[in-house]
Amino acid sequence: MFLMKDIVQDTDHNPVLRTRAEKVTFPLSDENRQLAHDLMEYLINSQDEEIAEKYGLRAGVGLAAPQVNHGVQMTAVLIPDEDDDHAIQEVLINPVILSESVQEIALAEGEGCLSVDRDVPGYVPRHKKIKIRYQDLDGNQHELRLRDYPAIVVQHELDHLIGVLFYDHINADNPYDQPDDLQLLS
Repeated sequence: MFLMKDIVQDTDHNPVLRTRAEKVTFPLSDENRQLAHDLMEYLINSQDEEIAEKYGLRAGVGLAAPQVNHGVQMTAVLIPDEDDDHAIQEVLINPVILSESVQEIALAEGEGCLSVDRDVPGYVPRHKKIKIRYQDLDGNQHELRLRDYPAIVVQHELDHLIGVLFYDHINADNPYDQPDDLQLLS
């Protein structure tokens, strides 16, 4: 089980956070199968108030392999939703964005990251809609269309696989710059 001590922090200067991750080969090795399990297990545990408090876990909706010092293209996403229309619980292996909307969106309160243990103020522009292709644990290919919050989360996680952190997208001169076409999601 991953704990906070297992999550690489940007202040650690570990190159894994800033390096393009390697493609995962199939069939999955036992190590990569365990990694997929452990990534999702962290998210499930971090969203359970009792378990999170017991182990001192910060809540997360996504966790990428580079964040736990594995330079492979794998990320887990767990977005609960009472209506289930935006819910997603999936390990994405070798994910790629196939298409993206011109319309951009950003979280009004800004983004956070398990690898960044501080607030970094500012809007993080993301595409409002994306279509991705990824492989599951058995190597089967899937396509998924996402919009709004799930699209933001997945783009954040896919950035980890190419060595980009969320604050790289923030306008350094004016963190709260809001172009006319940037929709804010609260």
